[in-house]
Amino acid sequence: MPKPKQLDASLSPRALYGAELRFKRERAGLTQAELGAPMFVSGSFIGQLESGARRMQTEYAQRIDEILDTDGFFARNAEAAQRSRYPEHFADAAEFESLAVSIREYAPLLVPGLLQTEEYARAVFRAVHPVAPESVIDDLLSARLDRARILDNPTTPLFWAVLDENVLRRPVGGPGAMHAQLTHIAALMRRNRVIVQVLPYSEGAHAGLEGSLKLMTFADAPPVAYLQGLETGQMLDEPLRVERYGLAYDLVRAAALSPEASLVQIETAAKEFQEDGHG
Repeated sequence: MPKPKQLDASLSPRALYGAELRFKRERAGLTQAELGAPMFVSGSFIGQLESGARRMQTEYAQRIDEILDTDGFFARNAEAAQRSRYPEHFADAAEFESLAVSIREYAPLLVPGLLQTEEYARAVFRAVHPVAPESVIDDLLSARLDRARILDNPTTPLFWAVLDENVLRRPVGGPGAMHAQLTHIAALMRRNRVIVQVLPYSEGAHAGLEGSLKLMTFADAPPVAYLQGLETGQMLDEPLRVERYGLAYDLVRAAALSPEASLVQIETAAKEFQEDGHG
């Protein structure tokens, strides 16, 4: 793994603890892989802790204190390092999105979060949290819309999504919300900011049937895969597994319609929802 960038430890608690971890590790004469081995994590995982990309969870903080003999420093401060606007299962993935140079995603059920409009996202959150106070929904919505601002950069990250046709057909938020959502995706495609393909029902069985998948690459760290389910998520950086998920994504992408044909289908679906709303 290339030498990590210098950190400004004043930026956040996570950056501070990452800088301290790097200092303590190097003082002990250990490589990232050597520190990770007794913790049963990879060297790249340690690198992500040091860069501030991954949160310092309590179980890892305790083991680091033991291995590096740091008198409980990391365990005492783990709570501050874990703070995030996002749900526990998604916090690391959200941080990684902000660092990624490319994001590839297969979405079988919902429009990917980075592409969601406000009305669509609000409908999703309200369905998942039917009795939550409106302030909770507002906080979740604000965090999601802030995530999407990474697409304000005209070139980075490269975002490539494959949407199951089901995503285009389920009327999340009603016809008006769906028309606006699909129009938004089409506009991003026409501006050449994102690549989106549609996987049609007619394709039948395919390599992504078992669930959603997000793959992210970075300028100075190994790629990762993120798998998400109902209120749960798993971040994976083991090279063979990431490679296997990369193949699954490539197979799904190969089975999907071309971007040009997908744009036609997305805009057609948007028009149909518009007509439904008028009706």
